[in-house]
Amino acid sequence: MHPHLHTKDNIGCEEIMSALDECHARGFYWKAMGMCSGLKTEVNKCLRAERLDRTAKNREEAREKRQKIKAVWAEIDANS
Repeated sequence: MHPHLHTKDNIGCEEIMSALDECHARGFYWKAMGMCSGLKTEVNKCLRAERLDRTAKNREEAREKRQKIKAVWAEIDANS
């Protein structure tokens, strides 16, 4: 797998990515005959799920930050 995929954000997919790496290490013909396709699909599903989790978490953190900023501005406007 690409080194940029082996990060703390994708730690939940490490086992599947390692299995895919092992499959690819068996050789070109093994890979070319589609013997690794199932693992590749599983890696894609896992990485997508990890990304969706991160997106939801980031969206929630941004929402909370916006609410805090609105509260601060409302307080500033009330005191002006």
